[in-house]
Amino acid sequence: MESKLIVATPLNINEALLQEALALEDHASLDSLVEAALREYIQRRKRLKVLELFGTIDYDADYNYKHQRQQT
Repeated sequence: MESKLIVATPLNINEALLQEALALEDHASLDSLVEAALREYIQRRKRLKVLELFGTIDYDADYNYKHQRQQT
């Protein structure tokens, strides 16, 4: 079960950005718009962290993934 923490926080957000975001997506409230934006931000940052790992993991050059798949 997902716990919900409700935080009342006054935000000073550019009105033009809010209006543009609201025009792009049909949100019931500004709260749902900000929550959706935060979720997208988090997803993007997580993906970027994974991409940073690209090429940094050493693996055995003799590893044969096809052979490994046949064993399972």
